[in-house]
Amino acid sequence: MKIKLYFDKGNLGRLAVAMIFAAVLFWKIGFSVWALPVFGACYFLFKSLEVELSEKIPWVWTGLMIGASSIFTAYHVQYLLLDAELRAKITQPKMLLNILCCLVVFLAVQVFTNNTGLTCMISHIFLVSLAGINYFVYLFRGNEFIFSDLKSIQTGLSVAGNYEFVMDDRAGYVILISTLYVALIRKLHVSFKKRVPMAIICISLAVLSGVYIGHKTEYIVTETWEQKGSYRNGYILNFVLSVRDCFIAAPDGYSSEAVKALEEQYSGGDSGGKKQGEKDAASAYADVAADPGEKPAIIVVMSESYADLSVVGDFSTNIDVAPYFHSLKENAIHGYALSSVFGAKTPNSEWEFMTGNSMAFLPSGSVVYQQYISKTPTSIVSNLKNDGYTCVAMHPYYETGWSRNAVYPDLGFDETHFIDDFDQTKLLREYITDRELYEKIIDRYESRAANEDLFIMSISMQNHGGYTEKYDNFDEKVRLLGLNYPDVNQYLSLVHESDSALEYLISYFQNVDDPVEIVFFGDHQPSLSSSFYPNLNGKGLSGLTEDELEDLYTIPFFIWTNYESTEVELPVTSINYLSTLALERAGIELPAYNQFLADMMETIPAINSRGYYSKSAGGFLHIEEATGEEADWIRNYNILQYNNMFDKKEKSEVFFPYLK
Repeated sequence: MKIKLYFDKGNLGRLAVAMIFAAVLFWKIGFSVWALPVFGACYFLFKSLEVELSEKIPWVWTGLMIGASSIFTAYHVQYLLLDAELRAKITQPKMLLNILCCLVVFLAVQVFTNNTGLTCMISHIFLVSLAGINYFVYLFRGNEFIFSDLKSIQTGLSVAGNYEFVMDDRAGYVILISTLYVALIRKLHVSFKKRVPMAIICISLAVLSGVYIGHKTEYIVTETWEQKGSYRNGYILNFVLSVRDCFIAAPDGYSSEAVKALEEQYSGGDSGGKKQGEKDAASAYADVAADPGEKPAIIVVMSESYADLSVVGDFSTNIDVAPYFHSLKENAIHGYALSSVFGAKTPNSEWEFMTGNSMAFLPSGSVVYQQYISKTPTSIVSNLKNDGYTCVAMHPYYETGWSRNAVYPDLGFDETHFIDDFDQTKLLREYITDRELYEKIIDRYESRAANEDLFIMSISMQNHGGYTEKYDNFDEKVRLLGLNYPDVNQYLSLVHESDSALEYLISYFQNVDDPVEIVFFGDHQPSLSSSFYPNLNGKGLSGLTEDELEDLYTIPFFIWTNYESTEVELPVTSINYLSTLALERAGIELPAYNQFLADMMETIPAINSRGYYSKSAGGFLHIEEATGEEADWIRNYNILQYNNMFDKKEKSEVFFPYLK
């Protein structure tokens, strides 16, 4: 290798252009002024270099250039997206996987270019540009850019003009350093006279790297909340995982004939071929002692992190945490339901309730709203809208959270109300209170038009984690006895406040004349100090049996009516069944898919991402352990859900009609 400097007047012109570019960047961003002379000196130096690489060992130069560039690019991406504190969170094994992901891209490009310098430029610019897209997407919506977002890129571009594109100093440094990288790499010329051997080597190395990445990421999930993907997995790896998770294989036994066979059972509206009048377990839960007489208003409250920790184990407090909730049994179905998430990923519970589908058949850690939602998602929203209801969504937080602003119109909501529609002075800690949400629900109910049938889907925010900070606007009334966990005390105090707000909501609707049904459930249990859990179950969060694990995914619920209806205690169900129970209790004829779910409840009372409740075994099992009739129901459920979500050509109109 030979390196020498030479003077070319043309480089002065190129330097002038580069410095004008850097100055504009400095003016727009305002990074440190010392970066300008350093950039100028390095740029002129690189432009003045003449590098001659030995043609006898192109393999060595290619290996060094691609290997070093993969490392440089992987760390460059992390630097762009995360501050120093978050960058420090990623582990070295995860960074290695990010480097290998970059390496696969470089190797693939090399196959086509047969020019190592060009390969490095194209690959680096592509990967940094991908990170740049994520930079702005996170800035606009608070979630990271993943592969499934490509489906909505046209929508994103159509509203891009509504946003202000701003960059911080890290983005400025990345642009300047990438400019220097390109200037340097253009001085390194490596190519191969025989293209095929090099292509074979690159393809082989890419395949080996891909296999290694696949093996090491088998149990690593895609992260889509805020910047968790970048600091837990590394952004490039997280994007690759999102590609992996987009390809859902059809379940065993799936075919159009299998779907048609199920359609024949349920197209007659007789709940799976049962004789008319023959009741099943789910129908019994819905029995009402008095007909509501007309379609009731249906109000759903999915309460953020609302849980009864006593299902995990015993503990004592100075006062009852939720006295009103525990007293609410008359005219109600009440009990416990399985959620598919623990501590986070609220929209999965929201989706399970509204659609009747289950996270049991989707990759662990995935978020449907951001990865799998279709443009025509059949749900309780579309079903009620087709039945003449006005459908309203309420969430006292930002509309971009979990992409709800994009998802809710697809679901068919007529109205959406987010944080700007609420009184933002009514806060507990830093979130809008449950009481304010309930007042908004009551206001919308009172302003309904004559003969307007109303469905309100509300998601609260008051009890969102974390629970370690102290607040002047929050008097914590509940405390543990014999244990000192400040975060647990705060959480239980928040639930106590939710209980008071719930009493306000129910008390109002007890006194209205028209029929009303209220569905209330928690989205998931909270994420608390891990050292607290051994006090509850004697083990903590690891080494649990399937039954003990499902305790962590259990949340309380009720379906209450302001008209006379039978009290039913339901010790175990799951969130995906709650909308079916709600429709039955409201006296609304079940659509075919809900008929299927009502029948399935007889054999499979509860199912979630962790497993299902087996009547024959008297406990929880993994789905793979199902046999006999239980296995048949789960397989048919999987077939229908796959048809609903992924079979675009032969989606069942019987089970999954959309808006009329």
